[in-house]
Amino acid sequence: MAATPRILIIAPHGSYRTAPFLEAAHQLGVPVLIASDEGRHSLVSEYARGLHLDPRDVDSALPLICEEAERGGPFSAVIGTDDGTVELAAAAARTFDLPHNPPEALRLSRRKDLARERLQQAGVPKPAHRLIDLREPLATAAAQIAYPAVIKPLALSASRGVIRVDNAARFVQACERVERMLAREPHLDAYLREHLLVEQFVPGEEVAVEGMLYNGRLQFLALFDKPDPLNGPFFEETYYITPGRIAPAQQARLREVIQATCEAYGLREGPIHAECRVNGPDVWVLEVAARTIGGMCGRLLQFGTGLTLEQLVLQHAMNRPVAIDPQSAGAGVLMIPIPRGGIFKRVEGLLRAQRVPYIEEISIQIREGYEVAPLPEGGSYLGFIFARAPDADRAEQALRDAHACLEIVIDPLIQVHVA
Repeated sequence: MAATPRILIIAPHGSYRTAPFLEAAHQLGVPVLIASDEGRHSLVSEYARGLHLDPRDVDSALPLICEEAERGGPFSAVIGTDDGTVELAAAAARTFDLPHNPPEALRLSRRKDLARERLQQAGVPKPAHRLIDLREPLATAAAQIAYPAVIKPLALSASRGVIRVDNAARFVQACERVERMLAREPHLDAYLREHLLVEQFVPGEEVAVEGMLYNGRLQFLALFDKPDPLNGPFFEETYYITPGRIAPAQQARLREVIQATCEAYGLREGPIHAECRVNGPDVWVLEVAARTIGGMCGRLLQFGTGLTLEQLVLQHAMNRPVAIDPQSAGAGVLMIPIPRGGIFKRVEGLLRAQRVPYIEEISIQIREGYEVAPLPEGGSYLGFIFARAPDADRAEQALRDAHACLEIVIDPLIQVHVA
């Protein structure tokens, strides 16, 4: 008797995107195997029972996946949940003749410096940029930059290490700060720790797009407004509101630019998450990643057939295309920011916030007693507030009203120095 095809989900241990994909596979009735790097002793049974490998080492990990397919039966889909797993997922999907993106396209989508060079070659609008070598005198580079500018690590996400600088002195300070931060990132190689991207600051509204590629053709799934101005010095994302409220002509231009970006990278299949700036008729690409928005934010999206975002991704990966009817009612999420560093104690006012009309759920993700840090060093949120309303305006107002009810209690971090 032939083995039942399974889904292989390649995910870092502890990724917040894993649970929604597991739930989606369960709803579709398809068995799942998780491949992860640190799951052997995990308290989460799916990780502990899964395949243990290093997703960053494609050459050693791919044979392990092939051996598992021989031993336990074929895979009907391979999903990489996060930036660090999509290249291995593509290599495995190619081996099993499943929908996938070329590895070089995925590398471009993960490396800001390489992505900028490719967009420049293709004539796609993007901020003017240059590469900074941190081993060279920063004062020399600072004198050659047009301000305001934004410095960015080459391969971090969630706005970590992204800082606006308005003059040469701020540029040097910010580079030194990010260099110290990168030194504490053991998964980065020397090149990624020794170089930064600096690019022109582009004013305007920032928006996000969730899309799906079908044989190179981009279909929009959702357009998100980010109604809080993101002008720096740090770029913490807070509110995501859908459907987007920019003008129809701007939306049409946004589709053109994101499609052109996918073509420039070589992306052809699966989900994409795009971040762009819109300023009048102009659209500037900040990022296009070959993954979903992911995790708890993805639950905002429900399509006409009742499918979740993760179910839609799995159906595509299994070569089961479905009709998509994007939602028209308002929805939004607030990624609750960390106001200051220290030891998290509690959130007060939760019951009052939950009683705000149109609030669907409030989820606090950080446990009491954990150290927290804001951007640019920090890379997580305290939690999420979700709203659903008849339209986007009321969803946004509900989130703002609920957030105003909360008081976040964080104790100072006391550092003891031993003489």
